[in-house]
Amino acid sequence: MESLGFVQDILHHLSYFWVTLLMAIESSFIPFPSEVVVPPAAYKAATGEMNLFLVIFFATLGSDIGALVNYYLAKYLGRPLVYRFADSRLGHLCLLSREKVEKAEAYFVKNGVTSTLVGRLVPGIRQLISIPAGLSGMPLGKFLLYTTLGAGAWNVVLALLGWFIGKTVPPELFAETIQRYSSAIGLAILGVLVVGGLLYWLYKRRTKHA
Repeated sequence: MESLGFVQDILHHLSYFWVTLLMAIESSFIPFPSEVVVPPAAYKAATGEMNLFLVIFFATLGSDIGALVNYYLAKYLGRPLVYRFADSRLGHLCLLSREKVEKAEAYFVKNGVTSTLVGRLVPGIRQLISIPAGLSGMPLGKFLLYTTLGAGAWNVVLALLGWFIGKTVPPELFAETIQRYSSAIGLAILGVLVVGGLLYWLYKRRTKHA
């Protein structure tokens, strides 16, 4: 019940500034779910209090800011200090661990620079994919391009969900409804990625044989 009240409180006080700030926090290594930021803002857009396109814009801007924090920290601190922080008590309070950083780094190495785009859509990877990008010295322009595209796609999905709920669900049921659908968001996006990856693999295979 406390989490429901938290979502309702965000819904009542949300503004473009708070959308940007909270999404910057969500995109950094500090744990904060985007599902309690973008859908409530989109809900307010559905009721005429905010603008849906501005919600997506400022949410993506905040995502870029948070990703840049991770990128520059990793780039200038280097691998030893990043892993030392992940092993520290403060790192654990931020829900970081050596295993999570290693997983993100392995994903980055396996998928190349496009992992910055795709990784923004993968639960458990999306907040940390900026760390291996910074560690590898990925060019800033390319990093920002892929991060913006990936974060933008994620925010569009969340915003459309909040908009649809805003048009069909009364305010007192919003928090409960968004919690019910939030876990399904990640599964749906993961399914799209699997299908897209399979189609891409089939295309590459067909091109190679041709």
